[in-house]
Amino acid sequence: MGAAKQAVHADVGDETDVSVTESAPIKRSSVRKVLPIVEGVVLIAALLAPLVLQDYLTVFATRVIILALFALSFDLVWGYAGIMSFGQALFFGSAGYGVALLARDLDITNILLVLPAGTIIGLTFALLLGGFLLLGRHPSSVIFVSLGTLTGSYAADRLARGWYYLGGQNGIPSISSMTLGGYEFSEGPAFYYLVLGILVVVYLLCRFLVRSQFGLALAGLRENEQRIAFFGYKAQHLKAIIFAIGGAIAGLAGSLYAFHEGFVWPNMVGVVVSTQVVLYVLFGGSGTLIGAVIGAVIVEGVSFWLSDNYRDIWPIILGLLLLLVILFRPLGLISFVLGERERVGSFGATRKEKQNAP
Repeated sequence: MGAAKQAVHADVGDETDVSVTESAPIKRSSVRKVLPIVEGVVLIAALLAPLVLQDYLTVFATRVIILALFALSFDLVWGYAGIMSFGQALFFGSAGYGVALLARDLDITNILLVLPAGTIIGLTFALLLGGFLLLGRHPSSVIFVSLGTLTGSYAADRLARGWYYLGGQNGIPSISSMTLGGYEFSEGPAFYYLVLGILVVVYLLCRFLVRSQFGLALAGLRENEQRIAFFGYKAQHLKAIIFAIGGAIAGLAGSLYAFHEGFVWPNMVGVVVSTQVVLYVLFGGSGTLIGAVIGAVIVEGVSFWLSDNYRDIWPIILGLLLLLVILFRPLGLISFVLGERERVGSFGATRKEKQNAP
C-alpha cells in the first residue's frame, strides 16, 4: 500500500512525507482532532433523544436514523470511491421487498433471519449491477456509471409497479412486526435503540474500513484514479468491492425501513429515493461518514418542520435551502467545523511534524 500513500499525499497537497520510519515516532498531539468531538456530540444527542421527545417524534426519529444508515452506504460509494450512484435505492428497496415477502409468504420475521437476508439481497444486487457497470474490459466513465445506476433504479421502479405479485402500485402493506423470540419490535423507544445500535456498529465498521490500508487505497482512488492505476492497483476492482459493501448496508437499511413503516411500495426502489440520498450526503458533507448522518438528520428534520408549518410551499423553501448550501458550502455543513486535512484523511506525518520529531 506504499504506492497508495504516495498517490494520496501527492494530491492532498498538505506537504505530507511518508518516509518517516518506525524508529522516529512522530508526536501528533498538537494536531487537534475535531471529528471525534463531532461524532461524540451526535451520539450523545441520539442516545438522549427518546428521553425528551414525544412518542410520535421518537417514531419519526427512528425513521431518520434508518435513512442515516442508508446515507452512510452512499457516502462510502461516492465520498470515498468517487462513484456517483443514482441507483442506491435499488438495493434499499429490493431488500425491503425481499423481507416483506419473507414476512408475508413464509411468516419469517425473526430479526436474526430477516436482517441478514436483507443485507444479502442488497449485496447481491450491488454485485450484479456493479459487475456489469464497473468490471468491463475498459474502465467505466463517471457518466456511464451514473446513467447505468439511474437506469437500474428506474427499471426496478417500473417492474415493481407492474408486477402483481409485488402488489403493483400499492406495494405490500401490513407487514408483520419484526420479532426476537417472543418479543415484537413495535414503534417506540425499543425499535429506536435497536436501529441506533445497528447504526453505531455499522458506522464503526465503516470508520475502521476507511482508515485501513484498503481505505487508504480508496482515498488515492478518489483523489487520482489514474495514478492509483499507474501504481498497479486494479481501480475497477476496488470500486466494485466498495460498491458491493455500500449495497449491503443499503439493504440492511431497507430491511429495517420495511418493518418500521409496515409496508413497502415502488418508490423505495425508484429514482426519487436515489436522488434523496444524494442530497443527504451533499448537504452534510461527503467523504466524512458523519456528514452523511448529519445531512440525513437535518434534511429530514427541516422537511418535517417545514411541511408542518408551510404546507403549500415547503418543497420550494427546502429546495432553496439545499441550493444555498451546495452553492456556498460545496463540501457540506460539516466543512464549518472540519478542516480539509482531517476530512481527506491523515495517513502520515507532515514535514513540520517530522522536523519536530525527536
